[in-house]
Parts: sequence; structure tokens; C-alpha cells
Amino acid sequence: MRGAEYEDVASEYLKGLGYRILERNYRCRSGEIDIVALDGDTLVFVEVKGGISSEFGHPIERFDKRKLNRIIECAYSFMEREGLGLPFRVDLIVVFNGEIEHHKNVGFD
Repeated sequence: MRGAEYEDVASEYLKGLGYRILERNYRCRSGEIDIVALDGDTLVFVEVKGGISSEFGHPIERFDKRKLNRIIECAYSFMEREGLGLPFRVDLIVVFNGEIEHHKNVGFD
């Protein structure tokens, strides 16, 4: 699987939970958000990581504070562009060995 395929899996998973997908691969000056979705009245900015082998570590290990900060910068850019002031969170979806891990409201201390 490639990145876009993992994002397809994550999008279908989120739709199955009742999320509405607003945009995929939103780009801003500081980076990219894989999926922008609406969960009720909460905007959700989703990072998707995938893998089939732990040879180079678990995919979750490729998500760090720097990546989170870039997503948050893009989130503000998206909300400004769309004129939205909704509450938001950042989720991480890991597709690994055919399993889906959904980490809601990720952050770092």
C-alpha cells in the first residue's frame, strides 16, 4: 500500500463512524493535512500513517511534536480560509498490518 491507499482506508473508516469528509490533502505553507473531517460540530484534522512492517519502526513513531505543530498551523489556515470558528482536534489514524488504530485528540506534554 502507498500513502494515498492508507488515506482511502482511513477515509472509509471515518465515514463508517459518521464523519463527513470535507477535504483531503489540504496544503498550506507549513505542510499538509491528510484528511479534514467533521465529527458532529467538531472539525477533525487527521494525520494518517501506514505500514506493513515494523522493520523501520511502528508507523506511530513517525508522528512527533514537530508534525503536530505543522498540522495545527495548517488547521488554522484551513479555518481562516473557510471562515470557520468551530472547535477542532487533531486525530491520528494508523493503518498497520490490516488493523486500524484511531488516536483521538493527540497531543504532547
